[in-house]
Amino acid sequence: MDDAPDFADFAANRGHALFRYAYMLTGNPHDAADLVQEAMMRLRGSWSRVQRKHNPESYVKTTIARLHISVWRRRRREHLVWEVHEQPQPVAESPLDLWDELAKLPKRQRAVLVLRYYEDRSDVEIAEMLGISPGTVRSQASRALDKLRATVTQPRSLQ
Repeated sequence: MDDAPDFADFAANRGHALFRYAYMLTGNPHDAADLVQEAMMRLRGSWSRVQRKHNPESYVKTTIARLHISVWRRRRREHLVWEVHEQPQPVAESPLDLWDELAKLPKRQRAVLVLRYYEDRSDVEIAEMLGISPGTVRSQASRALDKLRATVTQPRSLQ
């Protein structure tokens, strides 16, 4: 049975949504496109199995999240500085300012927040997707939210 048309339809119909999901994880359109392309290549190789047993979109999203984690684990480097300079607290004037602050978070913390609040996943689902424990999911979310609260205050119009 030729399943290429089914796969092509899936790719055409869900490609943009998958790209948006990957962009939320990476904060970079080029990295997001690479993640989606790699995940779709992996899906194509196992299309008949995934189509029969699972929701293909869930499979691709899990693959994207795992590829993202894999990439940043390889890239993770610590940059030490001699002095920490005090900087005034920025005020989030728009959602774009908040996105800038989200992009500054460590990648695992950003991934946890995206999966929790953008994808509306439970701690258990996030833990399975990222290959970490549910307790780690909760601690990463807490740390990420603390960092966001420390750097972003309410817009001046709401104060």
